Amino acid sequence: MSDSHTAATTSSPRRALVTGATGFIGSHLAHALLQTGATVIGVDRRDPARDQTAAANMAALHSLPGYMHITADLLTCAIDPLLIDADVIFHLAGVPGVRPSWGPQFSEYVNSNILATPRLMDAATRMHVPRLVVASSSSVYGPTNGGPSVEGDQPRPASPYAVTKLAEEQLCLAYASRADCRTSVIALRYFTVYGPRQRPDMFTHRALHAAMTGQPLRLYGDGHQRRDFTYIDDAVAATIAAAGAPIDTGIVNVGGGANASLIDVINIANNLAGREIQIHADNTRGRRVSRLIWPGKGRGLWPSQLIWSVWAVSNGNHAWAVRHPSLTKGRSSAVARTVGEVARSRLRVSERRRSPARGRSALRGPAGRGRTRT
Repeated sequence: MSDSHTAATTSSPRRALVTGATGFIGSHLAHALLQTGATVIGVDRRDPARDQTAAANMAALHSLPGYMHITADLLTCAIDPLLIDADVIFHLAGVPGVRPSWGPQFSEYVNSNILATPRLMDAATRMHVPRLVVASSSSVYGPTNGGPSVEGDQPRPASPYAVTKLAEEQLCLAYASRADCRTSVIALRYFTVYGPRQRPDMFTHRALHAAMTGQPLRLYGDGHQRRDFTYIDDAVAATIAAAGAPIDTGIVNVGGGANASLIDVINIANNLAGREIQIHADNTRGRRVSRLIWPGKGRGLWPSQLIWSVWAVSNGNHAWAVRHPSLTKGRSSAVARTVGEVARSRLRVSERRRSPARGRSALRGPAGRGRTRT
């Protein structure tokens, strides 16, 4: 890290660029920023006037002042004008999903997740934007030995998607290390973010949809894979906190503080719908990291032990998960405070590498553990 960079110190930005603004996390982030009174420039190659999903994601922004949407591709558009007077860039644009990254669609991942990134960083450098927050993924960690993931762990991406996300975050960090770059970078490695407007290919969406419609659920692996689930409001709170964190440059894990297996999610959906989900097992290639066990002395977690719950909501053919209201109070503010605490410790990656077993996870659960993979 270089002290020549200007670390952000404000609690929330005055003017922000959000790339990938019509997406799941991007639309929630834009909405939250507008509620703080910030001016938000949203850019996305999906046009809300033509894309129904983009339009649905952006619907909540129409009643809020201060938002300007630009339909453009970062790979080809002029970026400098988007950054005029910007305090921060939230770089969330990219192609998501592990399984589609195996095969002919990989070029789309390369274009969006890798090739567009240097163009954005070049523009940020020219325009002297103080801070860039880039959305990475816990997928970059790859296979584990059953323990939690901390930021000092050596990345071992196990899918083309994870390779592109690691390249994206490392490109941003490499730019930030240059003497001529005044833009500091925080890379957020999100762990299984879920909630309203989540993509239909995400597991919680698919499980709830199967429970409500009676259609079979395709399950990859044996269902004992464990995930650290992160509610969307908490992910957004951490992202905004990263914009003003008093740190130069670093990597931060963003997790929900507890983990559950896919079987746990299925059981919760079963209970909510009052019927058993039909399971279609699929053990084909392109699977995600299979055995992701939380360090809990080998014991499983019952749904009642989770700090999150699932609430089924139906809207035509769409289903999504939201955290149970009784578990919502005070959670996001705690997440934001934790990011600030980690930032003040300056996230010295070299120190964590010298002692990986004691590395600090950015967003710890009540027991102070690391995160399990997304």
